[in-house]
Amino acid sequence: MKKTEQEKIKIEHTGKKLFDFAVDREDTKILMDNLHKEADIKRPTVEYELQALRIITAGWSISYFLENSAHKNRLVEIYWMAVYEFSQNISSVSELMIGQDFNYYQMLKNRLDKYLDAMHNNPDASEPVVTIGPEFAKICGNSNDVFTIMAGSKMFTATLNGVKKYLEVSLKISL
Repeated sequence: MKKTEQEKIKIEHTGKKLFDFAVDREDTKILMDNLHKEADIKRPTVEYELQALRIITAGWSISYFLENSAHKNRLVEIYWMAVYEFSQNISSVSELMIGQDFNYYQMLKNRLDKYLDAMHNNPDASEPVVTIGPEFAKICGNSNDVFTIMAGSKMFTATLNGVKKYLEVSLKISL
């Protein structure tokens, strides 16, 4: 098999594995179990938004870490296509349950735009996590709840680190 064909297969495999990582709910469950009982927030909203943040962060991380890589565009395409297909299923089930149109992919895109806008509008933040935690709490409905800010920050950081580690191992690059 040619080297380019092997690279193509490796990139496709990496995209699928990163998607599997993004939709895994274990970190969400742990963060929800550890969300302080005093948190002034709707817990179902936090759980829903934590999972959305994980999916968004994984996709954003690919572009962030592979900014100058020849593999970036293809890997981003594979990842977001898997998210799109996954979203179609969630949208269909949700529409049946709530009796109205629902587009999960569009919701994820809107959330990504909110997080990107928040980072863009906070250029003084030394790290993206400084912006993500408060924006997460705002999206959840209480921008002043420190426990929700911490939950969003932890999800962002854990996902970012997970993607980085996987890219380093899978693509054998140092980030």
